[in-house]
Amino acid sequence: MRKVWFRLLCATWLLAAGTPVRAEVRVVDDSGATISLAQPAKRIISLAPHLTETLFAAGAGERIVGTVEYSEYPPAASRIARVGGYSRVDLERVAALRPELIIAWQSGNAAAHLDRLRALRIPIYLSQLNRIEDVASEIERLGVLAGSPAVANHAADSFRQRLAALQKRYGSRPPVPTFYQIWKQPLMTVGRRQIISDVIRLCGGDNVFGKLETMAPTVTVEAVIAANPEAIVASGMDEARPEWLDDWRRWSTITAVARGNLFFVPPDLIQRHTPRLLEGAERLCQHLETARSRRPAP
Repeated sequence: MRKVWFRLLCATWLLAAGTPVRAEVRVVDDSGATISLAQPAKRIISLAPHLTETLFAAGAGERIVGTVEYSEYPPAASRIARVGGYSRVDLERVAALRPELIIAWQSGNAAAHLDRLRALRIPIYLSQLNRIEDVASEIERLGVLAGSPAVANHAADSFRQRLAALQKRYGSRPPVPTFYQIWKQPLMTVGRRQIISDVIRLCGGDNVFGKLETMAPTVTVEAVIAANPEAIVASGMDEARPEWLDDWRRWSTITAVARGNLFFVPPDLIQRHTPRLLEGAERLCQHLETARSRRPAP
């Protein structure tokens, strides 16, 4: 019966999508696709926590009718209906909420799920931010799609101003070889195209694995020792400093360990591609300044 019900929903969506309309709002998403809507979307589903947060920043919070688990910021996001997790979307629940627009995470949501949603002729905006400045442009684009450009433009301008201030303050600081640790087992870091690498560069850091093309590559302890970072930065899963950050103390030959440069940045502030990314950047920049201050006198 569930399959029959889902097919009926699909047929309803396909019939509704057959009526020709004149597109009144249009943006290009991060995949290069043009998203056209007859009017700003009044019913939006977000398929990642960071996208939910960015929609709120763009003034579109009241238009979100569905989102995924761990979408808890701002607090109002906790009251929105859930449609599963970003990696396991409940397609029937999505269809039942009758969205006019879906905001999806290109590298996080399953391609097969997105293909099935496209079969319903639901417009899908794909997000994939790899540079800090992309956060501002995404806020603006989401504001266009949701009909809240004034709020979105103000938020984007504020973001750019804060970013420019950080670039001015830290852009010319001496480089600090930095290892960013996402997790312990497996030992994961960030590659060249990951936005956290861009944050490290903003702070005058040098990602010791920044030449790797994989977004979140797995590395070995031996590789970290060979890279000899001057700072080790970890995130973990929540607001608490992960205990495994101190496991590096056994490797006293690493410069970061010898100088006590083991730092923590809350994951929500640096691993979510939202306006709060600059809060994470500020903390990381301060940590790298601490590392510079601990260098021996020439």
